[in-house]
Amino acid sequence: EKVSVEVLDHLEHLALVDFRDSEGVERLQKAIQFADQLHEVNTDGVEPMDSVLEDRCLYLREDDVTEGNCIKELLENAREKVEEYFVAPPGNIPLPKLEEQDTFLQGS
Repeated sequence: EKVSVEVLDHLEHLALVDFRDSEGVERLQKAIQFADQLHEVNTDGVEPMDSVLEDRCLYLREDDVTEGNCIKELLENAREKVEEYFVAPPGNIPLPKLEEQDTFLQGS
């Protein structure tokens, strides 16, 4: 199934992911094909659920601190850190408008 340039542009702005090469588009198309398998499941007469546990009474536990002071161990999981903080990818970065992009699928 082909993905339009407009859909790619919308997904890029939502996910802040650049799909402007053949590898990115191919990966997206495979993900869509994988998710399309859900359409084969017959859900006629099945009511939507808020949770798979909605027929059970779920109890909240007390919010008691039982462990801590493990900053050193936690920061060992960081790919990149500054002082005692994880460094994350930048969020909400401005992306060029569709007409300004040199998109892989432009004109298709």
